[in-house]
Amino acid sequence: MKRLIIRKKSRKNFITYGVVVAAFIVLASVVSAGAMPSALQGLLVPMCAYIIAAISLNLTVGVLGELSLGHAGFMSVGAFCGATAAMALNGAGVPDWARMAAAVAVGALLAAVAGVVVGVPVLRLRGDYLAIVTLAFGEIIKTVVTNLYVGKDPAGLRVGFLNPDIGLGKGGMMIVNGPNGISGITKISTLTAGFVIILLCLIIIFNLVDSRSGRAIMALRDNRIAAESVGINATQYKLMAFVISAAMAGAAGALYALSQNTVTANKFDFNTSILILVFVVLGGLGNMLGSIVAATVLYILPETWLRQFSDYRMLIYAVVLILMMLITNNAKIRIWMGKLLPHKKEKEGEAHV
Repeated sequence: MKRLIIRKKSRKNFITYGVVVAAFIVLASVVSAGAMPSALQGLLVPMCAYIIAAISLNLTVGVLGELSLGHAGFMSVGAFCGATAAMALNGAGVPDWARMAAAVAVGALLAAVAGVVVGVPVLRLRGDYLAIVTLAFGEIIKTVVTNLYVGKDPAGLRVGFLNPDIGLGKGGMMIVNGPNGISGITKISTLTAGFVIILLCLIIIFNLVDSRSGRAIMALRDNRIAAESVGINATQYKLMAFVISAAMAGAAGALYALSQNTVTANKFDFNTSILILVFVVLGGLGNMLGSIVAATVLYILPETWLRQFSDYRMLIYAVVLILMMLITNNAKIRIWMGKLLPHKKEKEGEAHV
């Protein structure tokens, strides 16, 4: 039985890899052939960033079993730190791909540090309290970035808070300009880089889930008291998953920032956290392929063919979330779905033999 379950997981993981690789080949071919409108091409890299954010949040919500409403805060840390690093390296003779790699690495690292700072006290809480604190973290990050000023001159980086006068020398350049955010960013993010980061994140998540640490994390999700009774350190394993999720969100933020000309703190507000959560819920908790498909569809459609309904986007998402909760928690609907999908029920029965 154990070997059957392992083979089933491996097959599912390889299907996910295959879908991502096939999608990249198709998109790259269409773009190189010039058959894709420029407006749609501009959405591809941000789409990759949202996919990374969705699968990283699914690690927290679906695998760890904790609700986080401040995921956009980690994206904000990655976006501003990554973009600052990329702009600081501008003119230093560093190629664009190396600047982008450094920006993603810096964004992921500092977002992971933020994850540790938030996770150590917060992960001792449960349920609604955890959600409220992560929500507060996202708003704190937005406020801090709105009042942050970072510049670069021949003497190095200069940082100030609340006061835009940071003493820039001759030839200095303001990078983070408070409420105006970062402007004049060189777009160095590419579709190839986005898909490479998606694959790296999937490899990390799948290997974590299939490892001893992953089994401990899922045991804590299913029954914390029972898991702790057999010696599993709840804080250690929950913090591990939370920090990895935050680092991936930081990488997504850096990738997104380097695909835009201007980035402001308001872009990573509460609505963005809810949007990422919608991707996770609609794709299925713990289902990484589902999160990828949901993020792709729900990001591309509103930005293209459904733009006239943009004012009602969050209302529609809220209604869809409510319907999903009602459907998944309704016993009659589950029985009806079981009748429609008898083959799935048979496979589950075989797995328990």
